[in-house]
Amino acid sequence: MAERSGPSRILALVLVGLGAFLLVAAILIPTYTVPRLEKTPLDLEVTTVSTGTGSVLNAASLASGQAQVDQNVPMVSQRFVTVEDPSNADEITLQAGQTLRRSDKQGDSGLLTASVDRVTIDRVTSMPVENPVGTIQVQGDKPAEEVPHTGLQYKFPFNSEQKSYPYFDVNARASKDIDFVEETEINGTKVYKYEQTVGPVDLSGVVNLPTNKVTLPAATWGVEGGDTPVTMTRWYENNRTVWVEPETGVVVKGEEQIHQYYSRTAGEAEVDVLKAPITFDENTVEYQIQQAKDGQDKISLFGRTIPIIAGILGVIALIAGVLLGLRGGTGGPRHPARTSGTRPTNDGGGAAPAEPRDRDWTTDQTEVIPRTNLSKE
Repeated sequence: MAERSGPSRILALVLVGLGAFLLVAAILIPTYTVPRLEKTPLDLEVTTVSTGTGSVLNAASLASGQAQVDQNVPMVSQRFVTVEDPSNADEITLQAGQTLRRSDKQGDSGLLTASVDRVTIDRVTSMPVENPVGTIQVQGDKPAEEVPHTGLQYKFPFNSEQKSYPYFDVNARASKDIDFVEETEINGTKVYKYEQTVGPVDLSGVVNLPTNKVTLPAATWGVEGGDTPVTMTRWYENNRTVWVEPETGVVVKGEEQIHQYYSRTAGEAEVDVLKAPITFDENTVEYQIQQAKDGQDKISLFGRTIPIIAGILGVIALIAGVLLGLRGGTGGPRHPARTSGTRPTNDGGGAAPAEPRDRDWTTDQTEVIPRTNLSKE
């Protein structure tokens, strides 16, 4: 009679199936999940604060007949980045409102610069897309202007490389390469350091603002010529440094050496408008590091931790199922084998017919007594 499947065989099949499922999952989870995690989140909302001390032109002094540049002015720059429409599975629109203020003055008198920048980027590469075209607004009473953005700004790509990237400057409204310098650490976090040099840029050729080209008496500018009108152009230069966590592309720290000045010649400042190093404050650095770590943890969880655990459990289940199945298949028959044979006859010279096959000799307790020949020859 064929052996019936028992609980051990069923359990073996379950374990083999479970092991195979876990091994497949270990392969598919990182393949499917990680690419979806390596995208700029659609709920992004980041505020960065930078501080510095430098020199600032007192704009009111131009009207009084003598340009005055205030020294050792404390400054604070604040940038608020939010997600706007259109945003979808592949692209995200970022809007960044940024102000630079001198913190020793209150209200409008302390505001030095303000802008609203809007750009739509690829959620993986962080590079701008062609449509819609980005915009920049620098005057609150005038609409934003369409400005094609051609480089990185607020975030680097996932898995950033040790190479140069195009980086867009809002003031210059153009991109220039930002170059990899070195791998280093900030508060125990590995980062890539990049540097960029911008300018000198003639701002009057970038934005049509009355303050970007100004004509005043030479004496007001503090140069020779007395009352002779002298036209000065506003120039812009910047040395930018960013430190990027490479796996997530988060900018952990940023620093700018900003220099705006009036001059008749590029690169030769005659009257400083703004000259200061502006750097992320410590709270911003810590916040950005935490943002990077959160992203790393998610990628590591689905890209390494879960697949490794699933793979180990899958191998264990598979081996256990195979061993249990092999063990369950080695059992013998339920009853001992029955044999047929002959019984001796009473005269010892022949064989008696075998007992019927349905008779169980193992349970027959009848004593077999051979016949005895009672007659004498």
